[in-house]
Amino acid sequence: MAYIEFDHVVKEYPSGSSVIRALDEASFTAEQGELSVILGQSGAGKTTALNILGGMDNCDEGNVWLDGRNVSRFSARELTTYRRYDVGFVFQFYNLVQNLTALENVELASEICRDPLNPAETLRSVGLGERLNNFPAQLSGGEQQRVSIARALAKRPKLLLCDEPTGALDYNTGKQILSLLQSACREGGMTVIVVTHNTAITPMADRVITIRNSKVASNIYNPHPADIATIEW
Repeated sequence: MAYIEFDHVVKEYPSGSSVIRALDEASFTAEQGELSVILGQSGAGKTTALNILGGMDNCDEGNVWLDGRNVSRFSARELTTYRRYDVGFVFQFYNLVQNLTALENVELASEICRDPLNPAETLRSVGLGERLNNFPAQLSGGEQQRVSIARALAKRPKLLLCDEPTGALDYNTGKQILSLLQSACREGGMTVIVVTHNTAITPMADRVITIRNSKVASNIYNPHPADIATIEW
């Protein structure tokens, strides 16, 4: 069994008198320690897949496995535990607590974990050693996203899920953020999934999963991923 198995997953949402099928028998796999990119246009179903993987939404049919456990059969209490200990999230718009410093934002996540990394050291590892006591409003967009990544990494999650993590950033800052995610995978051994519509970054991935019209169109393994620094778009 693969480390991650998304097996014939169906997700439907009511829309007036009809039903919208956000995922239609979607299936893909990914292995531990891989950086996978889920690629697709807006509305294709990629964020729905990410939310189900992260335990923030349930599937209507099919099964979702992580590390030998069937996440799709978890109770509400089990899902809370799963989100707390096993999954780290990085969002497009950072989702930082505005009245807490960078350090306090990371400490907040660390306090609910079993064996967290040192918050200050984690912030230093993403290049924010001089910004520990700054509030989000005092940080640039790229710096806020670094705090968001540090917050996720400090939990030592089994799975790091990133939803358009560079969508609100300029080109150079976006490349720096992707480099951090690639390092978390290569050097930290973390399993990372990045959702994006940017086809140009796919060479950095170990695996590229394309979702089109709510279905998985392809799941391609890349034996020779490129360093993000060498990719231009």
